[in-house]
Formats: sequence, structure tokens, C-alpha cells
Amino acid sequence: MTQKTKVLLVDDDKDFVEATKMVLESKPYEVLVAYNGDEGLEKARKEKPDLIILDIIMPVKDGFTAAEQLKNDPELKKIPVIMLTSFAQRVGETSLSMSQGLTLDTEDYVDKPVSPQELLKRVDRLLKK
Repeated sequence: MTQKTKVLLVDDDKDFVEATKMVLESKPYEVLVAYNGDEGLEKARKEKPDLIILDIIMPVKDGFTAAEQLKNDPELKKIPVIMLTSFAQRVGETSLSMSQGLTLDTEDYVDKPVSPQELLKRVDRLLKK
């Protein structure tokens, strides 16, 4: 039996998580969920997912900080990371700056809201690398 591809989804928006989990599970992906950056890092270390989808604007630890810690961890830095951003709609609500994220070594950026087809396409592309 082949092991399912593991995707870790880190986002504090529970509705978004539920919807996205359903989209990803329509493919043969096993979806792990975390609701903040700390929990995401913990799960990444424990589960070693094949891909991480990381929301930027979260309480406890934001996505930039979590991504930086992932990329600085020798065991995790090879895992592709898709950063999810709702910056376009939320400028002014957050102290995070977009330029902060562009210096990060993540593999992809997706603007929320993202269509299921677009998300699957990007996930698929990174997993094939």
C-alpha cells in the first residue's frame, strides 16, 4: 500500500480549514491541520509532511515567523511551503509587511480567496518537483 502524500494546512480560520481540507482530500492527500504557527511547527516536526500550506496572518505565531523557523530547521527546510495571504483584503489590519514575506525562501504565494482548482494545481506542481 503506498503512503498517501501528507499536506499540512496551518490556518486559524476554521471554516477555511474545513473547506480546504475537503478540497485536498478529493485527491489522495492526507491532510493534517494546525490552527496556529506554533502548532504547525510542532506537527511539521512530528509528521514530516510532503508540503505545508501556511497562512500568514495568525495569532500566536504568524506565518512569516513559522516559515522562517521551518526553513531554518535542517530536518524541515526541504519541505515546500505555500504561503496563503489575504493581504490584499487586509492591508491596515496587520502590522506585517508584504516585503517581509518576499525575503522568505518559500516556494509559492497564493492570495486568498483561492479557487479549489488553483490550489490543487499549485500543490500538485510543488509535489512533483
